[in-house]
Amino acid sequence: MTKQVPLVTIIGVSKAGKTTLIEKLIPELRRRGFRVGTIKHHSHPGLEIDQPGKDSWRHAQAGSDHVVVACPDRIASYRSLEHELDLDDIASEMTNVDIILTEGYMQATKPTIQVVREANSRELIGTAEQCIAIATDATLPVETPCYGLNDTVALADLLERSFLS
Repeated sequence: MTKQVPLVTIIGVSKAGKTTLIEKLIPELRRRGFRVGTIKHHSHPGLEIDQPGKDSWRHAQAGSDHVVVACPDRIASYRSLEHELDLDDIASEMTNVDIILTEGYMQATKPTIQVVREANSRELIGTAEQCIAIATDATLPVETPCYGLNDTVALADLLERSFLS
């Protein structure tokens, strides 16, 4: 049986800095020798990742249920779904990583790091039980450990201690 890859979801209101935090955590975790995967939830149907007119796009338009585009240094795979996949099902396909960071899965029952920006909203979302840290530029009256928005070294320390040791 394969070990389940740890999954931590980054949550926050729109424009809080979730993507920026993930962009900063990835190189810090990679610097430490960890392989990092990411999953971004897009809540609107009809995601287009291919370019109209390209061969792979034409395959999909013709009715291919699963399209894979491969080149010497990358592979991309996409398929049509009858229903939205559970986060664990998606994560189970990512076997070549040590940790998965997700963005946009606010309803998932996974450990979370919440991003709170004073200028945007001090609103906390999600559940306190799942929140392992808050990345913020505000002073918040909470018991959850708070880190600076740019303190990716300390946040990576937390992830390494909690999930990668």
